[in-house]
Amino acid sequence: MTRAVPPYIPRSLDPTLRRAAREFPVVVLTGPRQSGKTTLLQRSFGARHAYVSLEPPDVRAAAEGDPRGFLAVHPPPVILDEIQYAPGLLPYVKELVDAKRSRPGQFLLTGSQNLGMSAAVTESLAGRAAVLRLLPLSWREIAREPGRKLPWERGRAVPEAGVGSGRLWPAFVRGTYPELAAHPRRDFTLWHSSYVQTYLERDVRSLRQVGDLVEFQRFLRAVAARSAQLLDLSDLARELGVAVNTAKAWLSVLEATYQVFLLRPYHANVGKRLVKTPKLYMADVGLLCYLTGIRTAREAQEGPLCGAIFETAVVSEVIRTLTHHGREPRAHFWRTSAGSEVDLLVEEGARLIPLEAKASATPRPRMADGITSLRRDLGGRASRGYVVHAGDTELPLGRDAVALPFARL
Repeated sequence: MTRAVPPYIPRSLDPTLRRAAREFPVVVLTGPRQSGKTTLLQRSFGARHAYVSLEPPDVRAAAEGDPRGFLAVHPPPVILDEIQYAPGLLPYVKELVDAKRSRPGQFLLTGSQNLGMSAAVTESLAGRAAVLRLLPLSWREIAREPGRKLPWERGRAVPEAGVGSGRLWPAFVRGTYPELAAHPRRDFTLWHSSYVQTYLERDVRSLRQVGDLVEFQRFLRAVAARSAQLLDLSDLARELGVAVNTAKAWLSVLEATYQVFLLRPYHANVGKRLVKTPKLYMADVGLLCYLTGIRTAREAQEGPLCGAIFETAVVSEVIRTLTHHGREPRAHFWRTSAGSEVDLLVEEGARLIPLEAKASATPRPRMADGITSLRRDLGGRASRGYVVHAGDTELPLGRDAVALPFARL
């Protein structure tokens, strides 16, 4: 009996990736483990490019022991998977590229660690490589609408995509990694458990900043419980009984392996004291739920982390959509010392697009108070904003904002 092949989920990054391979001799595709990097490269370039994984120890040893001989056996065009395991190859890749500089798409590299790899790529391949990021699936990709634009880019009403309110919370608990989306019946709790263990053993163990994996896993769970909150490293370190410098180093590991991201505050000269501390977000809402012990949609929707889960989903959707269209997200949050805040502020040229995330299914005008205050403070720089909510209704909330269902985000 032949095993059914799971359906391929088209990625928003594909057109940008193909364009980069036509213009640069080297393309580096980074992102967290299991985000679909290898699948995307093999799907888009497998007919022309050979494929080599550098993860097996014997292949890694061959690449590090005799780089020129290894590349002679695996000449371009070639996909070199998990390049962080053999960074010593990069100067020799540069040597081959410089010999045939005009030929694009010679080497396609993937990496699931950004710590140290970025410096190695910059040092060896500056001006020769395009660097792109592939994160877990956006909801528009799960809905098989990878080209779908963000609301302020569309200019017109469109039918819903992604998940409607009835399926919203079960989808959040399941998360957005391609393996789970391609296999709807897979036990997502078991998958997340395996993912965390693999991440700790393969990605974290290799990094010098981490000695005790048990303590680091406690740190990871504590970070997940603080998603969508202002980052307080001192409080985090005190709770876990570690030094602040240790907590800071471990957080850099989570950032470098794409498990969390930080949102910086937006600063403008508006004559008010603004909060300067960044906000912390888990990169995947499903892992957030798993690490905090949430196993069912009801626990997610009715529990104390309901608002944080929903805000994490909204912010990460915008970040992924921009990233997967080859754009560096210029995203911030807004909070004054007086308590006025907006969850997300996206810079689009000269415009600022404000978004508020509200886990309620019933939008009300007062939910737009933060956006109203922001627009008053920033004058004409801030556009009319969006209150993204968990319901199905799209309607205006006064002059400053529109209530937008998550499915329409």
